[in-house]
Amino acid sequence: MNKLNEILSTIDDHIGGSEWFVFLLLGTGIFFTIYLKFPQFRYMKHSLRIVRGKFDKEGDEGDTSHFQALTTALSGTVGTGNIAGVALAIHLGGPAALFWMLVTAALGMTTKFVEVTLSHKYRDKAADGSIAGGPMYFMKKRLNIPLKNNKLLKTGTLLGGLFAIATILSSFGTGNLPQINSISNSLFETFGINHMVSGGILAVLLGLVIVGGIKRIANVTSKLVPLMAIIYFVGALAVITYNYENIIPSIAAIFGDVFNGSAAVGGFLGGSIAFAFNRGVNRGLFSNEAGQGSAPIAHAAARAHEPVSEGLVALLEPFIDTIIICTLTGLVLLSSGVWTEKHQNLFQETDIVVLDGTYSEANQNDVKQLHNYLVGKADLPLFNNSLQVQNGEIVNQPTILHARSVAEDIRVFVDNQPYSGEIIITGGKIDRSPDSPNPKGLVLEGKSLMHSAPLTTIAFTRSWFGDYGKYIVSIGLLLFAFSTAISWSYYGGRAVTYLFGVKGVVWYRLVYVIGFFLASFTDTTIVWTLSGITIALMTIPNLIGLLFLSKEMKSEVKLFWVEYGKRFPDEKVPKG
Repeated sequence: MNKLNEILSTIDDHIGGSEWFVFLLLGTGIFFTIYLKFPQFRYMKHSLRIVRGKFDKEGDEGDTSHFQALTTALSGTVGTGNIAGVALAIHLGGPAALFWMLVTAALGMTTKFVEVTLSHKYRDKAADGSIAGGPMYFMKKRLNIPLKNNKLLKTGTLLGGLFAIATILSSFGTGNLPQINSISNSLFETFGINHMVSGGILAVLLGLVIVGGIKRIANVTSKLVPLMAIIYFVGALAVITYNYENIIPSIAAIFGDVFNGSAAVGGFLGGSIAFAFNRGVNRGLFSNEAGQGSAPIAHAAARAHEPVSEGLVALLEPFIDTIIICTLTGLVLLSSGVWTEKHQNLFQETDIVVLDGTYSEANQNDVKQLHNYLVGKADLPLFNNSLQVQNGEIVNQPTILHARSVAEDIRVFVDNQPYSGEIIITGGKIDRSPDSPNPKGLVLEGKSLMHSAPLTTIAFTRSWFGDYGKYIVSIGLLLFAFSTAISWSYYGGRAVTYLFGVKGVVWYRLVYVIGFFLASFTDTTIVWTLSGITIALMTIPNLIGLLFLSKEMKSEVKLFWVEYGKRFPDEKVPKG
């Protein structure tokens, strides 16, 4: 299984994790931002008007309101990435990573505007009378190539099928299995609730929601999303105001480090400009899903006679998801100061690097060497030998990095007991090969930097609520992750409808709920790795389609503003 995961990771590195994929996403956002003359800024007030139903007509066809479509799509994007992803970005790239997340979100607003508009235009009515839409439909209808012999080269049909298959796989890899895994782990760590118990209860609730289709899903998300946003906002504000003296320095660091890189401070060994850009863009794309093609599936169900109107509603998503919620998380982490502090924690083996030699954080030359190693500018010799351990303490310990920091006060345990013996280290890593003598239950604990959800949890305790703040993160993770699972069940169901018809949806939902339960107490690493590939396989054909239909998009926008001007003659209408 580990070998398969390595193979999938290699494939993902060459597709979703590659530089060309990031530039394709960013390039599409930049192109449409310029081509449509910065719609994310010019159209914002009109988006707010439309989401309140001011542009609706009696008889508009669809299954949900604009607001319900927006909250359904938001429940799919506002997830663990908003809590864990921001912490990881800052941990890797420093405060400047948050700046690049915001830039990515601004470009993503335009991309989402375009993909939702085109998907809404080419939506269909399913056999059961419900509305079915998404990028696979505009691919099928608009991307086939006519040949001279009056036949069609079914490129669009092929791309649509690829997109639908990738959506089904992503619904499990992104929206289902990792979400319940995060929930059950968080509930166990915070409240001591057994993984199977939390998984069983939430699986039943999930089944009750999704069996009702988009109307019940929309009803639940339209109430759940505002609730979880309010809870998280109150908790974040309590941290930021409690550390009010750090607000301005935090904002200054976000913008001031953009062109200089983040300097070493506390346990943080510094971040380069390139590293901040790479991590900020990566996390920004993951957070708001602009260009991925998932949100258009939810928006296609909205009641609207004019596709551009729904595109304008979708334009708000990256703004809410990344510019508001991720900025709040970023300010919580920066103002509380936890991102530069070393905390007692159980070390993750993937984050451990044993160096050959000793390096001191008090020595500026050593800090510079460590910094260059962590940002990929230079290599350092790695330990290849055995570490001797006596009663849990490493004898003649070399420098051990954990979570990109020099680890301190390290203790070694096997089955919760101090360990005495040796640890075989190969290439700076604990040797886990089949013939390795290292005990299976061997773990390291100590002080180091932390990242992801555990770091955000600590940050929320530096507030007016004290230690009770950690419960806000647990509740936030529960609501964010559960709502993500709800939305992705609909996305996967629409993809099943596209491929097999509505009769296949009931079987898909059954497997989805069973998988949700099983993932609450099993390892989902390989599925998470696979989802990186399937997300890329959704995104690539979607972006190709958007760029191919760019002229049609511009024409749709012009026609929309003509109608808008007639409906509201007293308002100043944007010029295309």
